[in-house]
This record gives sequence, structure tokens and C-alpha cells, in this order.
Amino acid sequence: MTRRIVVGMSGGVDSSVAAYLLKQQGHHVLGVFMRNWEDDSDDCPARQDFLDVLAVADVIGLEVDAVNFSAEYKDRVFSYFIAELQAGRTPNPDVLCNAEIKFKAFLDFALAQGAEKMATGHYARLEQRNGLTHMLKAYDHTKDQSYFLYRLTQQQISRALFPLGEMPKTEVRKIAHAIHLPNATKKDSTGICFIGERPFRAFLEQHLPKEPGSMQTPEGKTVGEHQGLMYYTLGQRQGLGIGGQKDGDGEPWFVAAKDLATNTLTVVQGHGHPLLLSTTVASSQLNWISGSPPDPNKTYTAKTRYRQSDAACRIIKLDDYTLELVFDTPQWAVTPGQSVVLYRDEVCLGGGVIT
Repeated sequence: MTRRIVVGMSGGVDSSVAAYLLKQQGHHVLGVFMRNWEDDSDDCPARQDFLDVLAVADVIGLEVDAVNFSAEYKDRVFSYFIAELQAGRTPNPDVLCNAEIKFKAFLDFALAQGAEKMATGHYARLEQRNGLTHMLKAYDHTKDQSYFLYRLTQQQISRALFPLGEMPKTEVRKIAHAIHLPNATKKDSTGICFIGERPFRAFLEQHLPKEPGSMQTPEGKTVGEHQGLMYYTLGQRQGLGIGGQKDGDGEPWFVAAKDLATNTLTVVQGHGHPLLLSTTVASSQLNWISGSPPDPNKTYTAKTRYRQSDAACRIIKLDDYTLELVFDTPQWAVTPGQSVVLYRDEVCLGGGVIT
């Protein structure tokens, strides 16, 4: 069946190949570049990305357009990002961007263009079962991005397509080379779009002034000074500036806790320090992709951060506002503001923001 499909194109190889595959299937494809940040400096090269989209479109014979969601992004994503940092948490703006911009503002735009579906280069799979659309992990587990998509709803994913979900990333690169895409060797984007390649702290200092305070061990010994709690996240090792402090057996230092009341950053030595390990995790702001919560009597796996293997867990509390999980093995550096995402085998069920 030929469909009118709008593809979100970033200028990267994934969304480019996604658009190519859909066009090869005979669909009427419109490629759209989303601009989500007004800073057009070298640090966030939106202009170059759009030029890459145009170059790809020329190769595969694609109609393209551009849409500016900078105002929506600042209102729905960036303001939340800054507020969470000020509250001592570490938010994940990519999760919110998917739910509020790519699959809400952009989806509305796509439908207004007469599209039946919208597609992206995300690595995830969709499956129709029992009248519902379920989201599954990508075939290539090393690239699976279902973690970032857990806040989507039935209304959103019922209109979505993920053409790369069944493919390994190596195959995507092969296709890009085979059809001579100009961005076939372009590096995958890293970090948050509006920050780009610049140092995270340097960017934040433009929006959140420094608030120096004491950097202490759990015993209360001062070992350094931090520049502001919002610049640090639990489990952070780099950028502490206390590498020369050699307590105990001289193991590396890690951020273990933040105390807003005293403006104190607690640091510990050793990756396996007890203060870095958690067996239970609580979360709020819950979203269940099916529209219904999971069965508390079943067993699941979950991730408390993207770059992590699934960990076996059980539900010990679940209501409309709170999900609490207990893990079979302790989880490392569980961070308030990040997301815990629940899985049943290959199916991403949803999750919540870690409290």
C-alpha cells in the first residue's frame, strides 16, 4: 500500500537511509528537517545538517522541507531541563524531546501535511498485537533506542514508523555507501543537540551561574571545591579536580550525592563504593505505552540508564503516580531525574522519572 509519509531528517545517516528505504517501497515520502535550537554557531551546526539533508535528497530524489520548532523546544524541553538541574536532578532532555517535539509537535505537522505516518531513524520496532501497538527493542541491541521512546503513547506510536528497527547498524552504513549518500561516513551525533560538541559545563554556565561549595567525603572531610551542584551528576568521575587527593587505596573519585540545603557534593573512592549502589528504585511521572500499567505479579527487566544491560527486577509498589522496583542485583549510580524503563522480554512497557 502506497502511503504519504513524512520522515524526520537530521542530516545523519540513519534518517537518510530510513527515507531511502521508504521511497524504495513505493511510498510518497516528504523529508523534513527539524530545527529545534536557534543557535547557529559552529557548536550546533544546524545549517550544515540541513545542507546534508538537501544533498541526500538530491541523491535519492526526495522532496524536502524545513520546520522550526525552536519556540516549542525552549518552552517544553529546555525550560524543564534547566528547572530540573536547579532542583539538583539530572534530566534527560532527549526523552522529553521525543515525547513533546518529535512525536507531538512534529507529528502534528506531519498530519497537517496529509501524511498517514511519520518516520524517524530511531532503532526500535513496532508490532500490532491484540488491537494495540507495542514497541519492541531494535534487532540491533547495541543501537536500541526504545529507552528514549518510553514516554510515547498509543496515539503517537500508532502513527510512527521505524524503518531501521529490523536492521543492524552495519547494514545501514552499507546501504548508505552502496547508494553513494554524501553523509555515508558522517559520525553519529552525540550528546544533546543544543549543546553540540562544546563542553557541557561551559554551556550550562551561560544559563546557570556558578555556586561554589564544599566537596566532601561521606565522613565530612573536605577534599575540594565544586563549582555548582547542577554541573555534576551521580557517578561522575571526570572533571572533579581532585585526582591528586589519595585517600585509602588511591582509587578514582566518583560523585555519590548532592545536598542542596548545604550546597555540598559528596564524593567517594572506588567504582564499587556502597553509596553508588542501589537495590530499590522509585520513580514518578509514569507512562505506559499500552495505556495500562504492568501486572505487579510478573517479573521484568529494567534500565536505569541508556548504556546499561537489562537488569532483572520486581515491582514492589505501583499506583497512578509511583513505581517502585527492587532489583536482583544492585544498580550503579541510580540518578534522580533520569529514567527507569521497564521491559517484558523484548517489549518496552514504559517507565518513569527516577525520584
